[in-house]
Amino acid sequence: MTDVDDTDLRVLQLLREDGRRTYSEMAQEVGLSVAAVKRRVDRLRELGVITGFTVEIDHAKLGWGIEAFTEIRYVGTTGVEEIMRDAAELPEVQTVFTIAGDPDALVHLRARDIGHLQQVIDQLRRSGTVTGTKTLMILGSRSRKN
Repeated sequence: MTDVDDTDLRVLQLLREDGRRTYSEMAQEVGLSVAAVKRRVDRLRELGVITGFTVEIDHAKLGWGIEAFTEIRYVGTTGVEEIMRDAAELPEVQTVFTIAGDPDALVHLRARDIGHLQQVIDQLRRSGTVTGTKTLMILGSRSRKN
């Protein structure tokens, strides 16, 4: 486990709320100098605690308003690398999770419309080792900010 203190955790929370927050803004929030906050962020990046900075996108405004999770079951001899590779090749796939138990993988998808989602699911099913799928459409979501 990496050595982080309460101030590090507060800095991480502030960055999670707004990844573009300045060191100056965070310094005021945590009661440290700007240089001290920068050193902490740099250290957290070096330790691999902070792995990157991202942007939140409204995919519906880009024409990708359908969001779903598809459970995939594979033949028992299918390796994890094959599962990851098969699903990750599709541009509609946002994330592939290999999981314990049944099913073998959970795939987060985005599509333009229901017909497009069906095409993507059909592509996933075409792998010779897929034995079944189950798709759950997302009606709404809310991200946790802290």
